[in-house]
Amino acid sequence: MKTHFDIEKIIESGIITNELDYERALIADRKLRLLVKQDLDFKNLRTKLRDLIEKYENAEWSDVGQIDENKLLESDKSEQIAELERVFLENRKQAIRKKLKELDLTQENLGSILGHKSKTHMSELMNGIKPFTLRDLIIINRVLKIEIAVLIPVFLSKEDQAKVKEAVIKLGKPKVKLTIEDLVLG
Repeated sequence: MKTHFDIEKIIESGIITNELDYERALIADRKLRLLVKQDLDFKNLRTKLRDLIEKYENAEWSDVGQIDENKLLESDKSEQIAELERVFLENRKQAIRKKLKELDLTQENLGSILGHKSKTHMSELMNGIKPFTLRDLIIINRVLKIEIAVLIPVFLSKEDQAKVKEAVIKLGKPKVKLTIEDLVLG
């Protein structure tokens, strides 16, 4: 289940295909701007991501005549979702860092526990540039004693949101109602 943006997969595909991934790309670009100062390995990644952002903007937002109320609404919703994801990832990172500090461990030590040898890879995981695997998150839960709800995102992909919303509507049960927060936050 895709619950957040994987920069390398988007770059590999060579295209941003929807508004949510565009909003995620903008957030990732801001993260990478800061990370480039710490590690130049991120510079190439950021350049490629910025190229994809520019292509998407030219294709989707350059013709003012094509921008209607629905497009603006989709953009606003996508921005909300991407921001909720960003906040979740930041809170998770801070929770992990706090526990590492309490246990007198480093991010590199955590990488060793998880079986990741590269400092850059651990930085990408911690900063939400790459997604943690479920295995990583379970190990972090067990070793660092961080609640699983803090580690595992409970929001749904845009596609899953649409499917769930459609299924609930088809049920025709008035007591079952969904808001964007229900879909995004679980």
